[in-house]
Amino acid sequence: MAARQSGGVVFRVRQAEETLTELRTALEKAGIVLPSLRLDPVALAREAPSPLIELGRCSVETAARLAEALR
Repeated sequence: MAARQSGGVVFRVRQAEETLTELRTALEKAGIVLPSLRLDPVALAREAPSPLIELGRCSVETAARLAEALR
């Protein structure tokens, strides 16, 4: 059972990493760089990891470009 749960955790972490890469690429194509974009290390350190993508902080200019890209 532990191996099965471990496989699920590995899958979720890999899925989160792939999603993070896709998001970073899409943002870069829109001319947006979020310097703090990463997987949340605290969420990964839990006994049962539940990956979260941390968008982090950005400048006002970057936030304005992000808002424009989402419109």
